[in-house]
Amino acid sequence: MSESVAHGESSGTDGSAHHEGSRWPIIGAIGAGTMYLGAALTILGHVTDVFPELAGWVIAIGGLAVLVVGLGGWLNQAYVQDYWQGHVSKTKYTYEATMVTFLLTDIATFGAVFTYYFFIRVKPWPPTELPDVLSSLLLVNTAALVLSSFTLHFSHIALGKGKRKRFLTLLGVTVLLGAGFVAGQAYEYYDFISHEGFTLTSGLFGSAFFGLTGLHGLHVTLGVILLCVVFARAIRGQYGPDRDSSVSTVSMYWHFVDAVWILLVVVLYFGSSISG
Repeated sequence: MSESVAHGESSGTDGSAHHEGSRWPIIGAIGAGTMYLGAALTILGHVTDVFPELAGWVIAIGGLAVLVVGLGGWLNQAYVQDYWQGHVSKTKYTYEATMVTFLLTDIATFGAVFTYYFFIRVKPWPPTELPDVLSSLLLVNTAALVLSSFTLHFSHIALGKGKRKRFLTLLGVTVLLGAGFVAGQAYEYYDFISHEGFTLTSGLFGSAFFGLTGLHGLHVTLGVILLCVVFARAIRGQYGPDRDSSVSTVSMYWHFVDAVWILLVVVLYFGSSISG
């Protein structure tokens, strides 16, 4: 008998009965749109007097809160609700297809900011004196994020083999590595802003650098939150070899943000040091 069965997990994918309609994706989308609007107004208020910068921050934070609520409600409805009542979902591949669709839209989001960066690179480079963005912290952050993809992958494999202890250990390590990356990026921002005076308004490169890394950092932060939810559910024994929908979909999301970071390092960090 596998460890997962010994912990009382039934067959099938994790989740509740399929819901034809849900308000939560709409709430999450409204939150995301409000957050981006607030971020734009914050930048506008910082460089001009057209809009109060503080009001922009309030709108952005409020939008983030609505986004988190929307994602949480969606997660609960899709995966958690009615779990303990024995309802079993047969829609694992539907959830995976939905995640693929979401990631495709996310590619468009990142693509828009990358396009902006590529346009400014067409001009004489560098546009202003650039800070030294290549550092040992960058290497540590990159190693942590890449390693986290491996630990998450092998954690999922362990789950499929019914090795609960290994699954929990590797999943916990993944959460720590992801949180460490977020902390490392926050420290990088602090170092740039306080010691080098390099900010979002530091010319074209500053807007591109903080726009891309900030967008990615937001995605990683949301990913860490999702991993924490998965880890909490794993501790309660809600996963097994045939009950892994949320583990699978969150893994897809996490591998995506890992791949985007590698592209960011190559194009933005190393690419900025190459003269046009």
